Amino acid sequence: MATVIKVENLSKAYQLGDIGTGTISRDLERFWAKMRGKEDPFLKIGEVNDRSVKGESDVVWSLKDINFEIEQGDAVGIIGRNGAGKSTLLKILSRVTAPTTGSAKLKGRIASLLEVGTGFHPELSGRENIYLNGAILGMRKAEIKRQFDAIVDFSGVERYVDTPVKRYSSGMYVRLAFAVAAHLESEIMIVDEVLAVGDAEFQKKCLGKMSDVSKGQGRTVLFVSHNMDAIESLCNRSILLNSGMVVNNDTTDKIINQYLYSYKDELSSVVENLALSPKLTLDFNINTDNLISIGEDLEFSLSLNSPERFQLTDLSILVYNEREIRVSVIDFRTELDKVEGGITSLKIRGAVKGINLIPGTYKIKLYVKSGLFHDNTAELVQFYVRNPNVSEIIPYSSVVSGIVKFPYDVSELVVL
Repeated sequence: MATVIKVENLSKAYQLGDIGTGTISRDLERFWAKMRGKEDPFLKIGEVNDRSVKGESDVVWSLKDINFEIEQGDAVGIIGRNGAGKSTLLKILSRVTAPTTGSAKLKGRIASLLEVGTGFHPELSGRENIYLNGAILGMRKAEIKRQFDAIVDFSGVERYVDTPVKRYSSGMYVRLAFAVAAHLESEIMIVDEVLAVGDAEFQKKCLGKMSDVSKGQGRTVLFVSHNMDAIESLCNRSILLNSGMVVNNDTTDKIINQYLYSYKDELSSVVENLALSPKLTLDFNINTDNLISIGEDLEFSLSLNSPERFQLTDLSILVYNEREIRVSVIDFRTELDKVEGGITSLKIRGAVKGINLIPGTYKIKLYVKSGLFHDNTAELVQFYVRNPNVSEIIPYSSVVSGIVKFPYDVSELVVL
């Protein structure tokens, strides 16, 4: 396959606060260095873009020394936390902004969808904006006219196609903008996480279209999203960014695994007391490594003490996986129905019989609802599930993705 995107030593610096160095002499020094083809002396004091700490410099590197190549027909996910540089990278590749240093070489037309309403004029109708947006993306009028019905049908806004888009919702904006970008006969399609604005049905429709564009038509797709399931279903390769630098560039399942597990140490692995008026504590009988084997029982004890009597209407232990998907719940409402009147203290001891989750990382949260407080979900503890025959947690893999491990017996196996 031919290389359609080649990024070499790509960096992008931004200055915080006011534009300019503050003095004419320093601005002239920077201009003179640029004229001689020398490095900008002002950028030498630039720092890595870590949004969580206060830096010493007003210059930050949103991207720093990025290098990668993408071949024709690849669907590549760009993964990273907020502020990692994902959107900046896509803007440079889309020619919206220029790099400070380095280069990004692309072969072919680019269809990009970076922000809601990009290329739309609010006073124009949907029909007029289709032609305007298509022209901005590089489509000829005859090409737009030929694709017009397909664009309107895909967007699902036919009833409002002659209405000014200033009256559209953000979801309708995205529907129309994506439909235009998807039907442009481009070699490269770049999509930022704007699809999160659309509803679930439209997101599924967009993922299907991007998959068809990549696998069926051999076009290259770059996709930024915080939805790991969407990244996994669409992309065969992914790039992990952190603080403006490439951490890894590999197959999608390996990158997702690295991304999810690289932050597990930031989560508390000890039981915390909830900062509520009634004092709640929850203890689990887990070993010091917080490791649980599949099929193992998990004992727990929960206690609640309040300075005044109150009515407890709901109490549940919630279990989430590393993708923040709720995978199970221990609901104590049946037990609470047996309690008449209010309470000042409560103790519950029990056990989860035969943990049947697939190997991975899980978090336990507590949901409480009463007359004193309600709808409070607090994260309490993190634990890891492993195969009993393996000493470590099996890394995330698309092969073993899922939630529950079904117990099964093989009654017959015939091999010919």
